Amino acid sequence: MGGSTVSGTASTRQRLVDGTIETIREHGLTGTSARSIAAAAGVNQALVFYHFGSVNDLIKAACLAETESRVAPFAARLEQVADLRQLLALGRALHTEERARGNVRVLARMLAAAQSDADLAATTTAALRLWITPIERALTRLLAGSPLSGSTDVGGLARAICAGFIGLELFEGVDPDGAHAALDALDQLAVLVEVVEGLGVVARRALQSKLRKTKR
Repeated sequence: MGGSTVSGTASTRQRLVDGTIETIREHGLTGTSARSIAAAAGVNQALVFYHFGSVNDLIKAACLAETESRVAPFAARLEQVADLRQLLALGRALHTEERARGNVRVLARMLAAAQSDADLAATTTAALRLWITPIERALTRLLAGSPLSGSTDVGGLARAICAGFIGLELFEGVDPDGAHAALDALDQLAVLVEVVEGLGVVARRALQSKLRKTKR
């Protein structure tokens, strides 16, 4: 009996989390209320406050829970990546998946709302960090031994990649061809890195010296 109650509580919380993400996806933050969340979740709106205290706290919890559920399988796939071209191929696949699910739209809406809400800003930052961490770890592994290793701000690069893919979601809505061209350009950069890795010792040292100067 106790197990059934625990299970029912967990199920209700998950329905509220799912209902919140669906509401943000369809109506944005301004259209997300206890009533609209409850309608999407198929529960009484009083349960929003019973389980989470406030709509804002539910939004924050839902954002992190949804991000964690998406990052986990992505991080496992990242571990199988052997070079930058494979990393970008995975990024393209993830972009397609997340766009189809509407998840990048949710994150973009959270980012927009966070501009004027410190609580949402902190939550959105934490959600972004969940994506950034495995990407940074993969880049560190892939660039080890490369002329770019030690000369590149890997943390900054990981953030740039995340920012780029969020921006591409918005860009693709108005200029699909432009978004695909941007992804193709990233593929070309991966090829350039492979070329750099094939340079002789003198050329590699010269490149590393130039890169170090740009970091100052």
